[in-house]
Amino acid sequence: MQRKGGRGRRGEESDVEAVLDGLYTVPPSGFVARREELAAAARTAGRAEDSRRIRAARRPTLAAWAANLLLRQEPDDSRRLLELGEGLREAYRTLDPAALKDLSAQRRRIVAALTRQAARLAEQAGHPLSAAAQQDVSATLHAVLADPGAAEQWAGGRLTGALDPPSDFVSSGPDDAAVTATARPKAARTAGRPAKEPARAAAPAPEDELAERRRARQEQLAAARAAAEEAERRLRERREEAAEAAEALTRSRERRAEARREVEAAERRLRAAREAAEDADRAGREAEERHRSATDARSAAERDARAATQEVRRLEGRTRRRT
Repeated sequence: MQRKGGRGRRGEESDVEAVLDGLYTVPPSGFVARREELAAAARTAGRAEDSRRIRAARRPTLAAWAANLLLRQEPDDSRRLLELGEGLREAYRTLDPAALKDLSAQRRRIVAALTRQAARLAEQAGHPLSAAAQQDVSATLHAVLADPGAAEQWAGGRLTGALDPPSDFVSSGPDDAAVTATARPKAARTAGRPAKEPARAAAPAPEDELAERRRARQEQLAAARAAAEEAERRLRERREEAAEAAEALTRSRERRAEARREVEAAERRLRAAREAAEDADRAGREAEERHRSATDARSAAERDARAATQEVRRLEGRTRRRT
């Protein structure tokens, strides 16, 4: 049962989810500072678990941040991309050539358009994307179309790095998927037929050998380029992670120095308070001594006053008797 005047655990979970969603729209350069600020606020409010979750959030790369920003600020286009991915995966699964051809054309258009839109949003936010970062955004969107797991990650709005599309689907040429889909049924139809005995093995033509070598070199070059791009992407991520760690270390050192300054100031205040307490004790003792002296003097004066009054009365009595 929710306590009177409280929000309850479900409300707190909703709050921290909203905080994390907002955190992942913060540009990478300001991510760590904002994360520490939000974690400190949660800790001050007594929500230690929320503070731990916020502090555990990893800073996104610039491309991942742009993809998160695209999802948040362009919800209609993002929804269409997710729906297109569902349709494209279904067409690929059922080997529907017509659907694959149409959806592949849509895929090229929407990925190119959304990549440009993500670049515009990032530039408007003061963090323009490099060509490499735009390629990472495009690869992420292709992965969203091809892989339901990638689509789910992006739909969560908290990507920390670019996503890689599966090699057997999105990384193929624009129309290769459709070609593969149309070729497979044909192979299935001919698989049960007995193969005819070839009369004589024909020697490959020189032109065919040259074309085969050219295709092999092109495949090797494409693989090398893909490996180089992947290595470059990972290098960027490691550099960003190292920068994040360095920034966190700097902030930790600053917090430690500030804590030390606060401890020193508190110790100075404590020493001053102790000295003030000692002065107050001395003043109290002196005041008590003065009070005792004043009390004794007052008692003596009262005795003198009573004696004087009695003497006056005695003398007045003698005077009346004489008269």
